[in-house]
Amino acid sequence: MTDNVIAFDSWMRDGFVELNNDLERLYWAQEDKANVDEVGDDVKKTLVAEGNQLISSLLQEGNTDEGFDAAFDVLGNVGLFMAACRRHEITEPSREHVSPLTEASALAMQIGASIGVTPRFATAHLTTHNKAVAGKYKRFTDLDAERIFVDYNTKGILAYKRAADALLKIKSIGISHPIAADLLRVAHRALQDVHESNSILFSKLDTDGFFYQVRPYYKPHRVGQNIYRGANAGDFAGINVIDLLLGLCLANEPSYSQLLVDKFLYMMPEDQQILRDCMRMTSFMDEFIALSESCRHQSWFQEHLSLFIDVCRMHGQTAQQHHNQLVEKYIAKPANDMVENHLDKVTASGPPLPVLLGALEKLRDRRCAAQRNDIYTRYEDMQMLEAMLG
Repeated sequence: MTDNVIAFDSWMRDGFVELNNDLERLYWAQEDKANVDEVGDDVKKTLVAEGNQLISSLLQEGNTDEGFDAAFDVLGNVGLFMAACRRHEITEPSREHVSPLTEASALAMQIGASIGVTPRFATAHLTTHNKAVAGKYKRFTDLDAERIFVDYNTKGILAYKRAADALLKIKSIGISHPIAADLLRVAHRALQDVHESNSILFSKLDTDGFFYQVRPYYKPHRVGQNIYRGANAGDFAGINVIDLLLGLCLANEPSYSQLLVDKFLYMMPEDQQILRDCMRMTSFMDEFIALSESCRHQSWFQEHLSLFIDVCRMHGQTAQQHHNQLVEKYIAKPANDMVENHLDKVTASGPPLPVLLGALEKLRDRRCAAQRNDIYTRYEDMQMLEAMLG
């Protein structure tokens, strides 16, 4: 790393965090915790001045071509700075045609375009690709709510990745291979780990702490002229690999394929390639249906189908848990109590809250193979496969 990169990274891990801490304490002391107008203006000026100075040195230095990992890490630092400016409403896309963070935008766009990712911070920057130094990784603040949120999101993402890796390995050996049973058990165990991690998150994460001190850092903001949505905990390939390989969601279903298109550049490039490959694969559900007439009475079919259904049900349980507990507790309910003039700024993904909640509900029901008349789910196919057991 160059001296400029080291200096910026050191500030992100120290001074940047302290400035955000100071502002969060000021906001929290108000009756209207969502208000940031005319609060801590001197601190905000310091945040912008220090960040811009460090970024200016990096921009003048140019692309040092130290490889993807180094570039991605610098992009994360620039992205976290821009997201913090958006959180504190130093920038606000509805009142701007172009980001006032000119140098940060230029550096973010240069790096993002060169490595094939969105030019802002992504989920991976705070979870799977967030290098710890002396036991401490990068965050916006030192607040308990953010630490708990990031810790358990990281645990959940890594568990989803384990499940997806196991299912992908089955594609190489075939669903009838004896070892496929072991891999289905691995996938099931990993999804149980997701469920357990979410349960701990649900019990430990303070609702107001998340809603007022964590969520605002994930808002949409401008980079240059364009508005980019906030990072989302689902911005990795694993969860969609599971959707597609199990057959619970279909790549040719318009609303689901739109979801995939929207998240591609928010994922690591290797995740992008994995997901593209999966979009062309036949699902295990369709394989079982195709083999049902000729193989349904064979022992391997019965064993593997039973394990497959268990994995589908577990995936559905995690989806229900996420929507019915986490989304409801940490977004929907606190939004109902929010002062009305802040409501249009609630979601990180861009759409108004009712639209977002409706889309998440449909995604939950696809993953659960729930019976619905307004959207296509695999309810009938799952019922048919379950009837073949025994």
